[in-house]
Amino acid sequence: MADATRPPRGECRQCWYHAHASRQAHQHLGPREDCPQCVDHMRHGRGNQIVQ
Repeated sequence: MADATRPPRGECRQCWYHAHASRQAHQHLGPREDCPQCVDHMRHGRGNQIVQ
């Protein structure tokens, strides 16, 4: 499994964490419930979250 805390260059820190942190990032969500952080991130962009 990928290291959720160390995204590769060019990847978004938040997206990487939410995709690779197993259940930690979304454990508070119910079945088929969208993650508000992920939805906001998709709508408004990644800002300074991209690893250089």
